[in-house]
Amino acid sequence: MQNKKVLVISSEVIPYLPQTERSINSFKIPKQINDAGGQTRIFMPRYGLINERRHQLHEVIRLSGMNLVINDMDMPLIIKVASIPKERMQVYFIDNEEYFKRKEMLHDKEGALFPDNDERMIFFTKGVIETVKKLNWSPDIIHLHGWFTALFPLYMKTYFSQDPIFEHSKIVTSIYPEDMGGTLDPNLRDKIAFDQITTDLSSLATPGYNQLMQLAIDHSDGLVMAGDKFSTELTQQIEASTKPTLSFAESKEETAHVDFFNTNFL
Repeated sequence: MQNKKVLVISSEVIPYLPQTERSINSFKIPKQINDAGGQTRIFMPRYGLINERRHQLHEVIRLSGMNLVINDMDMPLIIKVASIPKERMQVYFIDNEEYFKRKEMLHDKEGALFPDNDERMIFFTKGVIETVKKLNWSPDIIHLHGWFTALFPLYMKTYFSQDPIFEHSKIVTSIYPEDMGGTLDPNLRDKIAFDQITTDLSSLATPGYNQLMQLAIDHSDGLVMAGDKFSTELTQQIEASTKPTLSFAESKEETAHVDFFNTNFL
C-alpha cells in the first residue's frame, strides 16, 4: 500500500455528519490506508447542514468555477476543502446552490427522497471526477460508499473511459443494507443518455436501490459487503458476480480493507 493512492467517495463522512455505518467507514478505512503508507483523498457532498465555520471549510478557487452540464442545464461547481482534525486526511466537498444548499441530505423532513436526487447524483459524480482531473491525482483505487455514489462506476467505464488519469484505476463498491426508501425520477435513464452513454439502462426503468446497486456491481472491479442483510434479489445479484468480494465478516478485521486492496488490485 506504500504510496498507493485511494480515492474515497461517500455520501457521508464523520466528523462532518452524524455517525452511521457509512460515515464511520468513510473515515475509518482511509485512516487505515494512511496508516499503511497509502495516500487518500475523500470526496463528499457539501450539504447545507454541515457547519462550515466549525469544520473550517474553505473554497478552493482554482478548482471552482467550472460549469457541469446536467440534462442540458449549466450548473456551477464549487469546491471546498477541510482537513480532519489530528489526521493527515483532506476532505473535498462538492457544492452547488441548487443541489446542496438545503438543510437535509437525501430525504426531506418527512423522510421522502428529494425529487431531484437523480440530478444531484449526476452532478456529484461529474464534479468529483472533474476535480480529480484538475488535481492531476491519478488514483490506484476508487472506493465508493452509499447508493448516492452508484453512478460512478458507469460514468468511469463509459463517459470518462478514455481519460488517461483513470487508465489504471480500479473501482471498489461497498454495498450497504438498503436505506434509500423509494425510487428516483424515472427520467434518470434519459438524463444519463444525454451524456451520450449508450449502455443498456433498461434496468433503471424504475430506479430503486436494487437497480442502482446492480448497475454499480456490473461496472465495478470489486465489492465490499458493508452489511449482511440484503433483499433476496440483491443477494442473488451479489452471489452471481465474479468480482473479488470482501465479505461482511472478513471486513471486521482491522486490516481487512488494506489487505483486500493489496491482494486484488495493487
